[in-house]
Amino acid sequence: MSTYVFKAMDLAGVKARGELEADSKQAVSDQLKQRRLIVLDIADKHASRQIELEFLKTVKANDLAIFSRQLSTMISSGMSILRSLYVLEEQTENKFLKETIVAVRKDVEAGLSLSDAMARHPKVFSPLFVAMTQAGEAGGVLEDALLRVADQLQKDASLRRQIRSAMVYPTLVVVFAVGVMMALVAFLVPVFEGVFKQFGGNLPAITKVSVMMSHAVTGYWWLIFLSAAAAVVGFLKWKKSSWGRPQWDRFRLRVPLKIGAIVQQVAVARWSRTLASLTAAGVPLLLALDITGKTGGNVVVEEAMDGVITSVKRGGTIAAPLAEAPIFPTMVTHMVGVGEETGALDAMLDKIAEFYEEQVEASVKALTSILEPVMIIVIGGIVGFIVISMYMPLFTVYNSIK
Repeated sequence: MSTYVFKAMDLAGVKARGELEADSKQAVSDQLKQRRLIVLDIADKHASRQIELEFLKTVKANDLAIFSRQLSTMISSGMSILRSLYVLEEQTENKFLKETIVAVRKDVEAGLSLSDAMARHPKVFSPLFVAMTQAGEAGGVLEDALLRVADQLQKDASLRRQIRSAMVYPTLVVVFAVGVMMALVAFLVPVFEGVFKQFGGNLPAITKVSVMMSHAVTGYWWLIFLSAAAAVVGFLKWKKSSWGRPQWDRFRLRVPLKIGAIVQQVAVARWSRTLASLTAAGVPLLLALDITGKTGGNVVVEEAMDGVITSVKRGGTIAAPLAEAPIFPTMVTHMVGVGEETGALDAMLDKIAEFYEEQVEASVKALTSILEPVMIIVIGGIVGFIVISMYMPLFTVYNSIK
């Protein structure tokens, strides 16, 4: 079978484009006529000669949220899922998302449900997205479920933006400090070293350290860059490994300067928002707890959800095992308990999420104010160390002359 690209138009005059796999152009034409489409053009699809890198194939949360919201709007207006997907694949600008929508539409045409078709593309549609879509299809409220997915994606994206914006300043300061230190060590220290050789005598220990650093930077700069690259790659692999990820997640919760507190607040906000969205959409509780643990972004949350699932299977509550997990504050466990007692768990979880999202914003501002003096001290210390190490021999020579 070959792949063909077609252009067609329905009886209302709406144009459609897409791809079909068939034995011949005539078979493609027959399939289009069965859909009551007027064929405009059919051509062979030629393989692209462009080099495509898999790691560049990503879909931003904002693009996915727009897709979900638009699909919800079209379905609620009475359009069929197939026709809605046709429209979305035409107007979507993200190439990878467009390819995914085409694949989903083909699977729906073949008889799969929308959620099953999305489940075939885990790189784009998360388990949360698929589960809420499946619950919406089962309950006949697909448009509402898609709106909830869009809200959830935008909330997650907002949290990420807050964290990234907080890290921009310290990252720039660290890069600047490293650049200044490398420039001083590579260009300033050799000049002073030549002067020191003319004086003779033993150099102070602090000066010897600076000279050794200068020799390392100027003579083995390639080894420094290779070591830094190897350290970064090793760290990333360790962080993603089955034994390294739990250690990293627990370490992040203990980092001082309010960083650990922010990590905890982000994890709790994401957990409560996700579980609220799933339960409100009608996803079965055990499945919702499992998905929430896997999408929590922290091993500690995932382990806590394992305990909650065990408790619920035995007929227990959600709040009791949460109280034993150190990542969940006492306020959260009490509010979840009240939500279970009153039957308004999703509403209570939404309130928890809103509270901790506000806490994240406040903590990020506090972190920025704390990091400013710390970064100034670090830069001053680096520059001061090098300057003092260079002037110490000069002071020694001056004292000997005097």
